[in-house]
This record gives sequence, C-alpha cells and structure tokens, in this order.
Amino acid sequence: MNTLARSLTKLLGPGIVRDDSATLATHATDRWFASRKPDVVVLAKTRAHVEATLAFANKRGIPVTPRGAGYGYVGGCVPSHGGIALSVARMNRIKEIHVADGVAVVQPGVITGELQAAVRAKGLFYPPDPASLADCSIGGNIATNAGGPRCLKYGVTRHYVLGLEVVLADGRVLQCGGRTHKNKQGFDLIGSFVGSEGLLGVVTEATLRLLPHPPARATLAASFRTFRAAADAVQQIFASGFLPCALEIADTFTLKSAREFLGREIAPGAQSLVLVELDGQVDSVKSESAAVAKLLRKIDAIRVLSAFGDEESEKLWGLRRAYSASLKATGLTKLNEDIVVPRGQLVALAEFGEHLAKKHGYPVACFGHAGDGNIHVNIMAANYHEDRRVKAKVDRALDELFTWVLKHGGVITGEHGIGLAKKPWWPQAVDKVGRDVHRALKTALDPKGILNPGKFVGSVQANA
Repeated sequence: MNTLARSLTKLLGPGIVRDDSATLATHATDRWFASRKPDVVVLAKTRAHVEATLAFANKRGIPVTPRGAGYGYVGGCVPSHGGIALSVARMNRIKEIHVADGVAVVQPGVITGELQAAVRAKGLFYPPDPASLADCSIGGNIATNAGGPRCLKYGVTRHYVLGLEVVLADGRVLQCGGRTHKNKQGFDLIGSFVGSEGLLGVVTEATLRLLPHPPARATLAASFRTFRAAADAVQQIFASGFLPCALEIADTFTLKSAREFLGREIAPGAQSLVLVELDGQVDSVKSESAAVAKLLRKIDAIRVLSAFGDEESEKLWGLRRAYSASLKATGLTKLNEDIVVPRGQLVALAEFGEHLAKKHGYPVACFGHAGDGNIHVNIMAANYHEDRRVKAKVDRALDELFTWVLKHGGVITGEHGIGLAKKPWWPQAVDKVGRDVHRALKTALDPKGILNPGKFVGSVQANA
C-alpha cells in the first residue's frame, strides 16, 4: 500500500481505500477512450467518508476526481491528474419514496433504472431516461444533467432535482433546496451543481421530484424514403398540435447497421425511421395514437406500425435501443457526438453529415432525439486509435462538425457533458465572459482547484 493509501486508511478506516492494480485500472477510465490511473481509490460508503477525504485532500492540494457508475461518454471521471478517485458507487440506498409529497430521497450511487422501477411500484414516475439507465447512477446523471428520449415532454434531470446535499472541496456540507416543488429562497444553487461534472462539489444525497405514472402508452414506428421526409414529419407532428413523450429519428446508415446486427429486415424500404411515443390516460392515448398514425400516412410514410401498452411498445423500442450496439458491431470506432441544433436544422445537419462522409471518407450515422434537436452524430472510423493519420483526419472532421453546429445556433453537447472529449472546443463554444464566470464560480467553491482538475474550466491553482 502506498503512502497516500496508508494515510487515507488511517483516516477512513479499513475496507474503504484501495490501491491494488485492478481497482486502479477500473477507476482510470469511463466509456470514452482516455485513461489515467489514480494513485488511490476511495470507495466511500457514507457522507462522512466524503467529507473527510475532501478535507484531507484540500489541505494537501491533492487532486480528487469524483466518480459514480463510470458510464459517462466524454472522459468526465478520468483522473487526468492522478491523485484520489473518489467513488460514491457504494452510496446506493433509496432512502425514501414519499407518495404524498411526490419525492424520492436517494444516495448518488443509486442506479437510474432501479429508481424508476422502485417508484413505479408505488404508482409514481421518474421521467429522465438516459440510454444507459440500467447502468448509470443518479449522481452521474446530476453531474451531466442527463436527458434521454422522454426529455421532449418531461424535461431533463435538472427539472427533477428539488434538493441536494453537496460536500464542497474543503469538506463543508452544503444543503440546498428541499422537498417542496417550488422554492425561491435565494440563488438557484441546485442549478449550479446540476451539470457541473464534479468540478464544484460531490453530491451525497438528492431529493428528486416524482410524477404520477401515466396509465397508458403507445408507440408508432413510421418508415420514410428520405431523412428529409422523416424530419418534415417531425415538424408536421408539432404543427398539428401533438406533444409526444418521445420523438426519435434514424438515418440510412443506422438502419442498415441495425438490420445486419439484428439479422432481420426492419422497416422494409425505409431510408429513415421515426419513432413516436405517446403517454397519458388510456382513451386519450388511443385517440392520439390513431390521429398521429393517420397524419403520418397522409404525409407519405411508407409504413406505420402501431403498438399499445408496455409489452408491445417495448418491441418497437428494442430496435431503437439496438442502434448504438449495431454501430459498434460494424467493427469501426464509433465517435458519438451528442450535438444539439435548433429543430428546424435537422435536415441541414443530416446533409452536412453526408458532406463530412464524402469529404473525409468515413461513414456518418445520425440518430437520436429529433423532438428537441439532440441528434447523436457518429463518425465511424477504422483504426482510429492505431493510426495517427486516421485520428488526425477524424479530428478535423469533428472540428468541422462542431464549427458548423455552433454557426447554426447549436451546442456541442446536450447530454454527455464536456469532460475531456469536448474540451478542445470549449473556448469556441463559450465566449470569454462565459468562461470567466465559470472560472469565478470554480474559484469561489474550489480555490485550490482540487476537484476534477484537467477538465474544461482549466486550472485554478494547478497543484498537479
């Protein structure tokens, strides 16, 4: 055991601190490509462990990288300066589900899908649904302000955080918000921590807003001959007064990969596919589903499949959930960029993706949340990690993509965060005044710069 590990073990007690090679390797990376081993891992079980670790590290200027389930896509929990990887994965209790108040009180290590199942058993609903909900944790969702298909109707994580318990960089505990559904007591401190990517503090408890669970759902899958026709259908749905729970789109390359991956014909003849989900009361869902299906046929959908209820709807959503795995199964490196554009730019984005593919020689797959313009643009490249020339070429394509997105009023990330992956484009995405405000907030809450150093805000007082 190294010196740092021995000091922390003396402070925290047995079974909390690890520095064996396997544990260090596990906490060196997330779902992205970057990797850097920490010097030691703290597997916190209580808030007291987090408080003591941060107070210890702050006093000595030791970098601390907070970590949840490790399912981020941008290297956000990679300990790029070494030091301490502070995991809250063991803090995984659902402390309370209160039906009358419409809240859940949870620790940060609770898996999102498990929370959803637990509240549904009581007739309640926690809407945020990131694709990795079976694996990702509430703490990570808060750190990145995670979304998902349902955020079209219900909003993203920040809309469901009523209260937070946060341990600051010096070990002090901040309580902000509470369990009321309205609160205007001072600044929106909760909003500062949701999406802060572990740079401002470590969440140790969250009070989350719950809704009544919709009694019915229906899903429609509409096939189109072109991406433009599919994008036009999205606009027509809104123009006709419908607000679906989710509205997803996929392009030709994505559908082709899914067909090959699943080993069966899906959406015959389709070059693009739109998934529409509706929820609410039984009668209204049946009525709206029929009306939307009629609309889709009217605007030249090749085929419209309808499903009612959880079991049938999940069969159609199984296809959507296969998109990412099918792209990975091509054997190409999948560079998943969660950009967001104004909804009216969907066709222009797809056309620009085709332009990038032709110019640089790499397939570009587009799929995602058409209802709010959050499209996952995936540049698919062979030998990205092995061949420096390939990497340089793909990075130029990424630079062109982000430049185009920003020029057209979009943003470079809608769900995943900046982390390390988007750090090179941070100065382009946020102007100097915006960056200065970020730095001022970081300096105020973490003056020694120990929390998640090396990420997009940059050094405050670099110690490592």
